Amino acid sequence: MFLFDFLLNVTRVTMDLVHKFDVFSFLEDMEQYLHYIGGGAGALALTGVAAASAFYLASRPTTERLLWPIDDQALLEGPEQIRVSRFSKDCKDGKFVKHLYNDATTLYECFRRGAKISNNGRCLGWRESFNKPYQWIHYNETLLRAKNVGSGMVAMGLPAGTETFVGIYAQNCPEWIIAEQAIYCYSMVLVPLYDTLGPDACAFIIKQVDMHVVICEDDQKCNLLLDRAPKCLRRLICIKEVRPATKQRAKNRGVEIVKFSDVETLGTKNNHPEMPPKPSDLCTICYTSGTTGNPKGVMLTHENVVASFSAVMMQFGDHKLKSDDVMISFLPLAHMLERCCENAMYMEGGAVGFYSGDIRRLSDDMKALKPTISPAVPRLLNRIYDKIQSEVSRSCIKKMLFNMAMSAKENELKRGILRRNSFWDMLVFRKVQEGMGGRLRLMLVGSAPLAENVLNFTRCALGCMIVEGYGQTECCAPITLTVQGDHIPGHVGPPVSCCCVKLVDVPEMEYWANKSQGEVCVKGTNVFQGYFKDPEKTEETIDDNGWHHTGDVGMWLPNGCLKIIDRKKHIFKLSQGEYIVPEKIENIYIRSQYVQQVFVHGESLKSCIVAIVVPDVDVIKCWAQENGIPGTLSVLCNHSEVKQLIMDDMLSWGKECGLKSFEQIKDLYLHPDPFSVQNGLLTPTMKSKRPQIKSYFTPQLEDMYKKLA
Repeated sequence: MFLFDFLLNVTRVTMDLVHKFDVFSFLEDMEQYLHYIGGGAGALALTGVAAASAFYLASRPTTERLLWPIDDQALLEGPEQIRVSRFSKDCKDGKFVKHLYNDATTLYECFRRGAKISNNGRCLGWRESFNKPYQWIHYNETLLRAKNVGSGMVAMGLPAGTETFVGIYAQNCPEWIIAEQAIYCYSMVLVPLYDTLGPDACAFIIKQVDMHVVICEDDQKCNLLLDRAPKCLRRLICIKEVRPATKQRAKNRGVEIVKFSDVETLGTKNNHPEMPPKPSDLCTICYTSGTTGNPKGVMLTHENVVASFSAVMMQFGDHKLKSDDVMISFLPLAHMLERCCENAMYMEGGAVGFYSGDIRRLSDDMKALKPTISPAVPRLLNRIYDKIQSEVSRSCIKKMLFNMAMSAKENELKRGILRRNSFWDMLVFRKVQEGMGGRLRLMLVGSAPLAENVLNFTRCALGCMIVEGYGQTECCAPITLTVQGDHIPGHVGPPVSCCCVKLVDVPEMEYWANKSQGEVCVKGTNVFQGYFKDPEKTEETIDDNGWHHTGDVGMWLPNGCLKIIDRKKHIFKLSQGEYIVPEKIENIYIRSQYVQQVFVHGESLKSCIVAIVVPDVDVIKCWAQENGIPGTLSVLCNHSEVKQLIMDDMLSWGKECGLKSFEQIKDLYLHPDPFSVQNGLLTPTMKSKRPQIKSYFTPQLEDMYKKLA
């Protein structure tokens, strides 16, 4: 009885210790029981047991709350089988979310709401070098500077209103956001430019929108614009110093270069009254780099953008953004995924810290910033996954511990448990978590499909909520998003509450809506207004009933979530009348361990298809070494045994995945250099530029068909 009372008291006192840290009263309570348990040694042993119990109670896992039943995440409406979000009761009546707060209906108002609820908290952070800490400017200072920059642009002759287009050509930095808000202060329209568009595309954009002013980061970007500057371009506002030679070059072309700080000073002196935008006003024209022809300008209003991130925030549940959150900014602000994430943070009064500019040292920035929120793209997570896999494969013990940790954490995920304080977190995953700052609680993944094994690993390793979305620039980024409590990979979630989604038949690919497969079509408050000065392409994309046809093929899962399974475009017909979807075949062949990149090609006058393959350099060199075949990758690409090895493995994958005989390649050409943005064979979003690849490899393609004739 005495021992039972003692254990109860030890547990009570230990919990008091955990909660109150009252060490002295703990020792006093312990002293009176020492003679019952064999003195100090027994007390020490029982204290250890009690401390372990207290640790377990303090760190025991809790199950994530399900916002909706996991097997019924979307509502089904009407004969067209339209899916709508459960997060807004009005969605089923066609009334989609426009905003979360009545005082935040435009990006201009959202920023001011953030300043108010954060009580002028930290807003924009940066650091001057990797060995220095982050420094911050607060909300009120940001707003004042934005107003002054906008006033300065008006004083320089730019008229306020939605007919004025201002470009921003800069890496993520505080001045980018200050310039963005400056533009909104006077209802102007923001047009982002970015490196990978290329100088020709940038010149096309400036000319198409009749842009007079571009806010530029540095001397290099100024010169890139001056290379092909259209006559309408009159002024470059430079954030950093520019060489006298560049100023003279600009002057010779009729372009004036002024300092960003000088525009700000000019605005302070003139103090033009602000002209805030309305929700229906055009907010931005975001140009998408197409795989063919000139880029298309996606017109988005303030309502479009606010509706999109408001709907996303509704699905965060218990993980909603707060004013004490900190986000790392490293994805390009020229793209809508990053823009939406940041503006959501500003609306909630959060802080955003910008990376230092070198993506290879992103981890250093995250360690210094310690963000709680981060957007991400599959390329980043794939690199982390590959690095970890490479490290654990070097040691049997490391591999065993890693597999045990993954198994334990995956079992917790299946039970809806999400945490980073388990034994396995401390033993195995601590370095991964610390590499991303150690405080991440929410990550949003988008822009491209993420492999299920990588998503599972990331959830286990980081122990934070990771949501995966599907979207397009034409829908301000989000169309669907996974929800709190659903940790099952392999889909992109139900529709967000600013839109509804339906599938329509794609007969030539044998996808039928009545079988829950078809082209993804979207309608709602996040859908764009059309392509700038391109009514023909607008009509091709948005039908008479307001449905935006995405070109992606999706499949409804029984629980109401969407899975992207194919792409409608890039279809061609072989001479025997069979349709070929090259991207579908490429997605199968890329599974081969020997293949880094693959391009499948066919022609209407030919009866078969061929491929250009970039081998995986590490795997091929390893195989060649084991088989006594010397040489560089270029030499190996011309070796018959290497070609046969890759060909056989690709055909094996094709057979396993159910490709028909006419869908299997009959020949391939091995190329040692990867397709890239730099060599013009990939878009900035890492999609193949099919016409350019075809043109680049025309001799090889023709040669393969000659041999097959």
